[in-house]
Amino acid sequence: MNGLMMDWNLTISSILRYAEQVYPRVEVVSVTADLPRHRTSYGEIARRSRKLAKALQKLGVVDNDRVATLAWNDHRHVEAYYAVSGMGAICHTVNPRLFADQLIYIFNHAEDQWVFTDVAFIPLLEQLADKLESVKGYIVMTDQAHMPETSLNTLCYESLLEAEDDDYDWPDLDENRASSLCYTSGTTGNPKGVLYSHRSNVIHTMTAAQPNVFGLGSGDCVLPVVPMFHANAWGVPYSTAMVGAKLVMPGPKLADGEILHELMETEKVTMALGVPTVWLALLQYLRDSNKTLTTLKRTVVGGAACPEAIMREFDEKHGVYVHHAWGMTEMSPLGSYNDEVPADGRSEEERWQLRVKQGRPPYGVEMKIVDDDNQPQPWDGKAFGALKVRGPFITSHYFRYDEDAMDQDGWFDTGDVATLDENAYMTITDRTKDVIKSGGEWISSIDLENVAVAHPDVAEAAAIGIAHPKWTERPLLIVVPNPGAELTRDDVLAFMDGKIAKWWMPEDVVFVDELPHTATGKVQKLALREQFKDYQF
Repeated sequence: MNGLMMDWNLTISSILRYAEQVYPRVEVVSVTADLPRHRTSYGEIARRSRKLAKALQKLGVVDNDRVATLAWNDHRHVEAYYAVSGMGAICHTVNPRLFADQLIYIFNHAEDQWVFTDVAFIPLLEQLADKLESVKGYIVMTDQAHMPETSLNTLCYESLLEAEDDDYDWPDLDENRASSLCYTSGTTGNPKGVLYSHRSNVIHTMTAAQPNVFGLGSGDCVLPVVPMFHANAWGVPYSTAMVGAKLVMPGPKLADGEILHELMETEKVTMALGVPTVWLALLQYLRDSNKTLTTLKRTVVGGAACPEAIMREFDEKHGVYVHHAWGMTEMSPLGSYNDEVPADGRSEEERWQLRVKQGRPPYGVEMKIVDDDNQPQPWDGKAFGALKVRGPFITSHYFRYDEDAMDQDGWFDTGDVATLDENAYMTITDRTKDVIKSGGEWISSIDLENVAVAHPDVAEAAAIGIAHPKWTERPLLIVVPNPGAELTRDDVLAFMDGKIAKWWMPEDVVFVDELPHTATGKVQKLALREQFKDYQF
């Protein structure tokens, strides 16, 4: 016997329709190229999104067409998010930081029909255009006064909207229809497309807004420093609209500590989200300027493990609670979240031991860790294994890819090595490909890096395995010192002594001016292994 409830589709447009009805005057603030500070509202975003959908229809965009965006975080990008998905097409967010060959592959593999682009990316597209096989034209996300001269077939975003009214009804789409497409960073071969559905995105949005996850409400002001081309900006443009939180979009200034601080203070930001490199830049600015944060209450750090030193500096000097999160493009991306750790009789140090973990899975994510024989390992915080997940917003297949993304039992292998403790706190100990295998035992590169970065003169650190005739591999620590610091190998090793097992101690320390990062801010271990492949201890 089935339940007798309404058959009501969970769609992207339902989120925007709700925000327009309930929170029409709540602000969306953007830093843009044509205005230093643009102010709009959810009501206006909804009206303009309907106009944009009508304009796209006139351009011949139909159901399931892929429409790309090559843009930073601002109100126009939010409008494109809702308009493209809401009309039944697929919003394909493209990462402009990728190499040219990767961009060409992604545009062609997705078979994008039109490309929304910021003015800043016109020169890049001019270089790629003759290799993009399906693209009909480019919609430049600006007004007529700021349209660039270009050889491309371009249309002006604002002119398209001015030609339309907002008399448009969002179609009642099946919730299992595809809504958006995002490609992985492709660190091991060509990028792979993750095709989200309306249903998966709405469920992910409701999950993210839960009190024990992002805990968002109408009293919040949220600054997503994570780019909108990276896993839907962790779903923030959807979740803020769903709960009526003010949304502040930083435009291209994603790693400028001074601009981020100014935005946070003037707009009274209460919550911000980003990768560790963003927070390193902000903290460096706060140190140099002797300023603090007066309204920010919490940050969410994902994309890479957050060193405890960063968390403590935010907490102890600025009163900002740092929440660890973990996820993947394939998971929409939320996989785990470390909510505020209650005292529950724990000492301060015991609380910190929990805070540095990647957190617990929210409802909608099931986890397990398995050994090399695919046998489940105990949740005791000590046993570790390959981390597998499943749930309603986790990919089952990659877009236009023959092989399943799941194993035969319906689990997705994340490629991470992790532990799970008796309270369901998950800790990533390494990527499967990054773990250092020494003498038959595994050494966590992440743990080595976190200890090293706690040194007051270390800005960044990365640990990789170097071939060793006796032990198979031994760790090499690669360090970026803080400006002006005079660090030595012995200084770093002495600092680490007693904080890690003796046999984990790096064989050597080398100093570099900077570490290579992926387009999403992660350290490129593959590039480091190539750079130091001939290194000998």
